[in-house]
Amino acid sequence: MSKGDIRNLLRRDSRADRVVPPTGFTAHLTLFVSGAMAFLAVFALALSLASGRLADRWASELAGAATLRINAPAEQRAAQTQAALTVLSQTPGVASARALSTEEQAALLAPWFGPDLPLDTLPVPQLIEIIEGDPGLDATGLRLRLGAEVPGAVLDDHSRWREPLVGAANSLRRLGWISILLIGGATAAMITLAANASLAANAQIIEVLRQVGARDRFIAGAFVRRFTFRAFFGAAVGTLLGMTGVLLLPEASDEGGFLTGLGFQGLGWVLPVVIPLLGASVAFLATWSAAHRKLKELS
Repeated sequence: MSKGDIRNLLRRDSRADRVVPPTGFTAHLTLFVSGAMAFLAVFALALSLASGRLADRWASELAGAATLRINAPAEQRAAQTQAALTVLSQTPGVASARALSTEEQAALLAPWFGPDLPLDTLPVPQLIEIIEGDPGLDATGLRLRLGAEVPGAVLDDHSRWREPLVGAANSLRRLGWISILLIGGATAAMITLAANASLAANAQIIEVLRQVGARDRFIAGAFVRRFTFRAFFGAAVGTLLGMTGVLLLPEASDEGGFLTGLGFQGLGWVLPVVIPLLGASVAFLATWSAAHRKLKELS
């Protein structure tokens, strides 16, 4: 089908438009399905984009940092901490390294043990924050050197739990796009059923039109236009409601974690505008295919 044929099918024709009843259960079904699916597509798109942002943030923030834990008796902890800092200062790929203060370590443990944790009376290891630079940290070589010079040091480059977190976020992003594809397929199926029902209900009118010389392209065009514009209007309303719902979601915050910041950001707000156009395209293809099959059956 050429672009000219598509334009001819969508061009308004008052005579052909009277072939398809403007109201009825097929009209309500098309509007409802298009609106509901567009509403769900907006949230699936928001989830996919938010998961992508989360995966990128986790990958960038955690890849450039590591933690060194000093597990040593209290009387040796200060000496081993200083020895570890000396090793790190001589290690290529380490941009900076510093030992966390008692207040900073207490703040890290506060969410689990409360703000009044007495670190002085507990065997809490000393933590050293490492910021990687170029060309990157050789974690294996650093572990070997630390094992020889600082026996109580344990290096954690965050790879054990960074990769599963990033993988989970990427899986959510893929799930969002798969959901959008399934929504499109369900929309096409429902509109096809509605178009078939409308064609079957108007079988006698189609027969009369054929007897007076109407071509199948003229008849099919009437159904294609009606269902395409119904789907576009329903999808536009559903998209508007969905964007309103996304706008009302809580903004991103460190306290809320992943449960916040699921909305669109920046140019991402433009993407939902495409949903009504995609809905109309799906309706166009589904109705055009259904109309031609049904007209062949009625021949």
